[in-house]
Amino acid sequence: QFGDSSSLAGRYDSMKKWLDYMGGFFTNGIIAKDSYGDWCVPPEDLKLIHSKDPTRQTDKALLATSYFYYDLKLMERYATLLGKTDDVAHFAKWADDVKTAFNARFLKRDQGQYDNGSQTSCVLPLAFGLVPGDMITPVFNHLVDKIENETHGHIGTGLVGGQHLMRVLTEHGRADLAYTIAAQKEYPGWGYMLANGATTIWELWNGNTADPTMNSGNHVMLVGDLVIWFYENLAGIKAAPEQPGFKHIYMQPLPVGDLKFVKATHRSPYGLIASEWHKEGETFDWQIEIPANTTATVVFPVTPKRLVIENGKALKAPCNSLTLGSGKYHFVCQ
Repeated sequence: QFGDSSSLAGRYDSMKKWLDYMGGFFTNGIIAKDSYGDWCVPPEDLKLIHSKDPTRQTDKALLATSYFYYDLKLMERYATLLGKTDDVAHFAKWADDVKTAFNARFLKRDQGQYDNGSQTSCVLPLAFGLVPGDMITPVFNHLVDKIENETHGHIGTGLVGGQHLMRVLTEHGRADLAYTIAAQKEYPGWGYMLANGATTIWELWNGNTADPTMNSGNHVMLVGDLVIWFYENLAGIKAAPEQPGFKHIYMQPLPVGDLKFVKATHRSPYGLIASEWHKEGETFDWQIEIPANTTATVVFPVTPKRLVIENGKALKAPCNSLTLGSGKYHFVCQ
């Protein structure tokens, strides 16, 4: 978010020591050190705190191992940024070994799923890059089937899977399904909380009916990646990974479902980034602001042959993307 590697440098040694310590809990490439599992999966009974249905639960070893792989890939990147060449090779090799063990243990090729096929068991491998190339489509299709036919367009993950659900759906071409989940007003979902008077996020999806012995009414964890999805996908404001800190901005809004407008701003290190769009019929009206000393790749949510008007003037040739410098722009796509 800030492009400041000093925060990594100051904590690198302790992160490395932690991974080395946790490595002592591995058996045959798998780590099962996990206490809480996919916390607060929507239970089958509105009075339950935790589901007792094994098909809704995700193996703790799958959770722990997939997240450890993610940690290793983060450390590989951090080592690269800090110029620690030996560590780059070390973490890359360790990650490859964990990936091999993970797929050997959990991937069920004949069923196109991981382990018992829970939604979270699909989301995490897809989010972290654990799925072999030829299995990405089957695993994703299995996730979609679970959402559409078992949870009927509602969320079916707990805390852990919910951290990546909306982005996984969007990155694999189903932003429409992510929007369906986000817009639900019936249990379970964020809209259900709102419909029942919530002004903050509950600890449980069924926070109004479950046993109150463990039931916080202000527990932001279940928001998952919803807010990230609002900004990066609906509004289309995202820092380019190769130029972090919003030195280069990737802007690609996604008009989905019956959504008519989005308005968002982000105060970056370089200044305010703004995106506001309105959709009426086949017309997409989009105003953006790019701060000084930055550039942006702007991608229009239209086919290349559609007419794009910039600040009142039609672009010379049909296009679906531009690279722009700082300034305020007004686009109309027809």
